[in-house]
Amino acid sequence: MRLDIFLAEFSKKKNLGLSRTIIQSLIEEGKVTLNNLNSIKPHYKLKIDDEIKIIIEDKKPSILKPENIPLDIIYEDEDLVVINKPKGLVVHPAQGNYEHTLVNALLYRFKNLSDINPQRPGIVHRLDKETSGILVIAKNNATHLSLSEQFAKHSIKRKYIALVRGKMEFNENIIELPIGRHPYKKKNMSVGFGKNTKYAKTYYRTLKRKEKFSLLELEPFTGRTHQIRVHLAFLGHPILGDTKYGKNNEFRRLALHAKYIGFTHPRTGKFVEFSCDAPIEFTEFLNENMA
Repeated sequence: MRLDIFLAEFSKKKNLGLSRTIIQSLIEEGKVTLNNLNSIKPHYKLKIDDEIKIIIEDKKPSILKPENIPLDIIYEDEDLVVINKPKGLVVHPAQGNYEHTLVNALLYRFKNLSDINPQRPGIVHRLDKETSGILVIAKNNATHLSLSEQFAKHSIKRKYIALVRGKMEFNENIIELPIGRHPYKKKNMSVGFGKNTKYAKTYYRTLKRKEKFSLLELEPFTGRTHQIRVHLAFLGHPILGDTKYGKNNEFRRLALHAKYIGFTHPRTGKFVEFSCDAPIEFTEFLNENMA
């Protein structure tokens, strides 16, 4: 067996919280020795009686501060938390902005969070700042790695609802268009077919349609940055309130909401499902414009 795979499986059995990526980094940094030698490769094939030692340094303390920001908790147990994130709340800190994020709120509310990434404790996946809805938070590294693996395998089920401009032609369809960094707008993503793009797939179902607006349910099979927003904008049906990709303000916020998630619970092995209602502004808009 490969050295990195062996150590990743050992870590998983012992709940050490070391992903294969982290292990590969430790090997490349010379912090893994094999028979007292540290000039080894992650793909080295192990032999009987090989002796392995790993040096794991203490993680640098986080500079993030807890903040008393209200949280809408849908579910909580010893391993994870499911929350309904409000619009306008950034999920995790970025360079130069270490305050007023979901992470700051989590640090205030919970004693234990996964620390695979000390600057993003508990964060397994994310939603855009203006997108509301369901997020799963990991309380420990074993849970974090299990959920990350499920995301990587696309076995986690997610559903969104979105209000979009225009009348959708089809009742349902699948969008398979690769996404990459926009060639000129470096903070934007775009559909493209160059070497730096990645495969992206989104399923949608039309729930309601009028001449000017449509209500969609969407399931992303992949998790590219801004995937749903980019795919819909490319089709000519940008999400209402999306000033980055749609240049429209018919809605007072980005009209995208993560309403459902389903995954295998890391501890019990059972498939669990969680959902939350659409925000009140969605309901009001539908009553006024699509009744």
